[in-house]
Amino acid sequence: MITEHALLPVISGMEDEFMSAFEQARPLISATAGFLGLQLSRSIETPGHFLLLVSWESVEAHTIGFRGSENYLEWKRLLHHFYDPFPVVEHFAAIEPSASPTPAGS
Repeated sequence: MITEHALLPVISGMEDEFMSAFEQARPLISATAGFLGLQLSRSIETPGHFLLLVSWESVEAHTIGFRGSENYLEWKRLLHHFYDPFPVVEHFAAIEPSASPTPAGS
């Protein structure tokens, strides 16, 4: 599983409009093959900042599957005008803990 991370800096005064548009856009991304789920959080200290975390089966499910789709064009139309500056998107893979040997005598 891959986690897409994006800090979304929404233009001041447009936060409520952004949240409404995001709810319209949510089905567009969730219909993508390889989409596993998403979470949108709002900063307490900086209410114009939102954190988007999206779980994907692979980086390609996002970069090729979603970004190469018609749904992405509508996603852009609904959401991209809210950002200043435009967000940086990164993909993260979980680091699994290595197996630790059981101490002798346990």
